[in-house]
Amino acid sequence: MPDLIITVEDPRSPEVLRILDRHHAFAHSQSPPEDVHALDVEGLAEPGVKLFGARRGGRLLAIGALKRLGADHAELKSVHTAEEARGQGLGSAVVAHLLDVARAQGYTRVSLETGPMEAFEPARRVYARAGFRPCGPFGDYRPSPHSAFMTIELG
Repeated sequence: MPDLIITVEDPRSPEVLRILDRHHAFAHSQSPPEDVHALDVEGLAEPGVKLFGARRGGRLLAIGALKRLGADHAELKSVHTAEEARGQGLGSAVVAHLLDVARAQGYTRVSLETGPMEAFEPARRVYARAGFRPCGPFGDYRPSPHSAFMTIELG
């Protein structure tokens, strides 16, 4: 995607807040509140979390964050593509970028939590195409029928 630019974003910017609002609304429409693990603005602004945005023509169309879990383990967070831009490969581009950043930062494993429901199937396909495989809960997560866990070992 030659016209796509992926850079670090401020989680408090109005454009990011608009996409985050949609991300949270979607998550809450699919899962009970106790099983929504999407980071809020404060969580995305914490040390150890870096948020990236994908822009085309200057317009923010997708976001994704990398959260440090340990010296060699990171987590993908808040990966979301604006509805009007879905099906254009933006999610895959953001995930690939996050994995490149993880490799550059010396992580050997990246994991994620998403929903197992049908509404999350497109996201799970993106992750599987990137090399993520199902795994058990990691970090502070606990088993839940509303969570699917995936991980990738980085070479």
